[in-house]
Amino acid sequence: MRAGQTVREWEEGLRELHTRIGRCFKRAEPRERAYRYIQGLLSNVPRKNGWQMAEASGEYGPDGMQRLLNRAVWDVDGVRNEVQAYVAEHLGMPTGVLVIDETGFLKKGKHSVGVKRQYSGTAGGIENCQIGVFLAYASERGYALVDRALYLSKEWVEDQTRRQETHIPEAVGFATKPQLARMLLERALAAGIPHQWVTGDCIYGDDWRLRTWLERQRQWYVVGVTRDHLLY
Repeated sequence: MRAGQTVREWEEGLRELHTRIGRCFKRAEPRERAYRYIQGLLSNVPRKNGWQMAEASGEYGPDGMQRLLNRAVWDVDGVRNEVQAYVAEHLGMPTGVLVIDETGFLKKGKHSVGVKRQYSGTAGGIENCQIGVFLAYASERGYALVDRALYLSKEWVEDQTRRQETHIPEAVGFATKPQLARMLLERALAAGIPHQWVTGDCIYGDDWRLRTWLERQRQWYVVGVTRDHLLY
């Protein structure tokens, strides 16, 4: 297969995905900017910040890209649902695996939602960062992220001033990482993403409530546990 043909097929696939998620945007401007934003994420732009993403898409400043992420009106959950359906159609296999894991996003300030000094496997220690819990899907056809949840510590959840400043919805309360993992898995099961296994590290394997829930859902799972964790 020639390189030119591969690029064209890649572009067609991206357009197909964008057409599906496009219905989640009420206005044309954020809808088209979302396409350029996705292009930027998949490009070789060294740093995926507002300035460089804007420059790569031919814009003169970062305001448009930042507005897309923090003020533009679009159905975030609807986009997630379309992505899950797309992954199930293109990568789905009965032997697929749902993978739960978390990652840290290093920050220098204190105003980003959920940021604090906390352990991050990404950094290899305690750093000022945000923590996100993610659900990935893997099969012989490929792999992709299919859902996400931001971890908020009790310190953040109980601080009404910070909640108001960062527009945290009133309905959002404290949830442990295993509780967030269960929420992501519940959505994946409801979406019918084909799989055979669920896996995760000891942050999730040490939580007996999550393991019990998986067993009740008749889910085969392989999870890590710490060496001093008791099993019965």
